Amino acid sequence: MVPGQDIVWLYDPNDIAAVLNDKTPGIYPMRRSHLALAKYRRDRPDVYRTAGLLPSNGIEWWKIRSELQKGLSSPQSVRNFLPLTDKVTQEFIYRLKPNEKDDDVADFMPAISRLSLELICLVAFDVRLDSFSDEQMLPNSVSSRLIEAAEVTNQNILPTDQGFQLWKLFETPSYRKLRESQQFMEKTAVELVSQKQRYFDDERQKMACGRQTRSRSLLEEYLKNPNLELSDLTGMAADLLLAGVHTTAYTTGFILYHLCLNPDVQSKLFREAEKLLPDPWTNSIEAAALNSEASYCRAVLKETLRLNPISVGVGRILNKDSILGGFHVPKGTVVVTQNLISCRQERYFNNAAQFFPDRWMRGTKEPVNPYLVLPFGHGMRACIARRMAEQNMLVFLLRLIRSFELEWAGSVPMDIETKLINQPDQPIKIRFRARAP
Repeated sequence: MVPGQDIVWLYDPNDIAAVLNDKTPGIYPMRRSHLALAKYRRDRPDVYRTAGLLPSNGIEWWKIRSELQKGLSSPQSVRNFLPLTDKVTQEFIYRLKPNEKDDDVADFMPAISRLSLELICLVAFDVRLDSFSDEQMLPNSVSSRLIEAAEVTNQNILPTDQGFQLWKLFETPSYRKLRESQQFMEKTAVELVSQKQRYFDDERQKMACGRQTRSRSLLEEYLKNPNLELSDLTGMAADLLLAGVHTTAYTTGFILYHLCLNPDVQSKLFREAEKLLPDPWTNSIEAAALNSEASYCRAVLKETLRLNPISVGVGRILNKDSILGGFHVPKGTVVVTQNLISCRQERYFNNAAQFFPDRWMRGTKEPVNPYLVLPFGHGMRACIARRMAEQNMLVFLLRLIRSFELEWAGSVPMDIETKLINQPDQPIKIRFRARAP
């Protein structure tokens, strides 16, 4: 895949555990990814202090990760944003219209992507882009261009990570696409951070006068952190826009596909949603209820991530010589876990090809090796926004299934197309039939 460099794929969960649980003293988990993105950012030291969370390694990575995770990974911090998430999702569902005729069925993926972008900007920056409005639906709107820029960047990560990497010598077509997309995302990130910086300065003046205010976004929390500079926050903003929109949207698309093809699962999920939201237009989803009364919804999400994870697996650079699968693999080798393949094997799951959320429910739960289903990675380098992403998807599923019955209008089967992250290989075509309030 890369001239002169070996890459080892791991399928056995015991080998996966051996790599991911490496506790070499003084060494942080390393991976080889987003190399062209790292070059782009390091060529712009006036904007970025580091290459960011995605490509960085070592102490540079840990310094920024340890500060940013205080807001993004904290369970209480995530729960604080549930009312906002629920409100925006309810607004999105309200705009959906039944479409029972074949000629009315359009690709639902662009709409899901807009919801993901709207929630990211609201939670992270306390900004409403109004992504669902007629104005923002236009191709040259900020939200449309952000979604496109994130998609183009992600699609050009693998072409620049692999092959001869000629972009290090001159600007190749793939690097040019990445650079142009990142320039727009960077411009938007700088504007969002600068806007919040002005607001934060005003709030500090109010606090100096004895008036207490509560942070309304992650960015406000980070602005209070003396260990973070504005350049760190610009990188964080750009990373959230890059990594958050399509990962959530594609996963949601796979969930809806499985629900359409499994009406019994959809009915069971509706019964759970109905208990949580007796009246979908007046009831809110409370944090305690989402934590304790949405177990089947969580099982639906986990089963989808077993069959359709966000990526094929987890990448690492070995910190020491290792024995994997009976072979000696030297320090410095790039390894990639193949969880997507392993999770579809009968040796690890009963009826592995079947979409069966009950395998994760108490009473019917199967014994599963914990190193098989790792859609958000593992350990120190696990997805920093995992809890936020899960909360957003759970709220959306509960509200959508409470209000609509879903029927698949696309082709069967739907497969995976991998462009760094796994995405559906066809449009998400769904018929929506309104349920009684």
